[in-house]
Amino acid sequence: MHYLTLSKSDIKSSRLIYGCMRIAGDNSSADRIKGKIALRAALDAGYTHFDHADIYGGGECESLFGEVFSELLAEQPNLRENLIITSKAGIRRAGYPENNGSESNSPESDCSELPFTQRYDFSKQYILDSVEGSLKRLNLDYLDLFLLHRPDYLMNISEVAQAFDELKASGKVKHFGVSNFKPSQLSLLQSACSMPLLVNQVEINIHNIDAFENGTLDQCQQLGVTPIAWCPLGGVVYPAWGNTFSVEDDQRISVEVAKQANKYQVEPWVLILAWLLKHPANICPIIGSTTPERIVAAKQALEINYSRENWYRLFEARNGIAVP
Repeated sequence: MHYLTLSKSDIKSSRLIYGCMRIAGDNSSADRIKGKIALRAALDAGYTHFDHADIYGGGECESLFGEVFSELLAEQPNLRENLIITSKAGIRRAGYPENNGSESNSPESDCSELPFTQRYDFSKQYILDSVEGSLKRLNLDYLDLFLLHRPDYLMNISEVAQAFDELKASGKVKHFGVSNFKPSQLSLLQSACSMPLLVNQVEINIHNIDAFENGTLDQCQQLGVTPIAWCPLGGVVYPAWGNTFSVEDDQRISVEVAKQANKYQVEPWVLILAWLLKHPANICPIIGSTTPERIVAAKQALEINYSRENWYRLFEARNGIAVP
């Protein structure tokens, strides 16, 4: 495993991050056992950074991690100080949890005849309550990183900054970041925060190259923000979110990926990880597999001496036109 220091901090992260979104599966006994095995496999393979969100599995993914973490601490008392545990919040599912606090006390919220809708919520109390919930489920005293999950169009940057300050002062969160933020949104929030935003977790894959073109990765390099890629294998191993590739696109990309994978003697999906790792912004892909062999095999991408020419060759195959 390779490691890097996250942005303007003193914490080191494994270059590959283990994503815990699927570890609880359908929450059956069999899936929970599979998730526990996957977590131990990731630790054994050198992953030190584990990514969560309060909504993953309705909270069951964090709870399952908390169970495994308790078992591991009994075996390795010093384990906590060597791990980075990240969680995210800000997405409120329809009707879960129900409105509370100032939101429900305002006259405008007296809409009991209307069904609840999914919404984003960066209100101070909701952020504080979300962190408390995650810590309880994870069986932790603090989070190394807390991220705002998706931009709240009603974000009050002063209110968010106050929440961050309280969490930092209480010791419940060490560092902060964002997820799915556009460059202007990150800059706006950073202008109100006393601490640096260390990461921006966004979708980056062969299908979705928005981060290359909308200034996200440019900003990451400029400010020293670490980009974390979710769904890094989208468009190759599985359809990406909002997939727009045609059958011809898929075939053209598949042929080029297969050629390069054969050249580097790796599986095609490992080659795609190497394509992301090549970028100088130091993209950290999230590996979300619950298959131990794939969790380990992903590390092969770190050892590939991937050339600039092959990077652009795959980029050209992705676009279907030559680089101008």
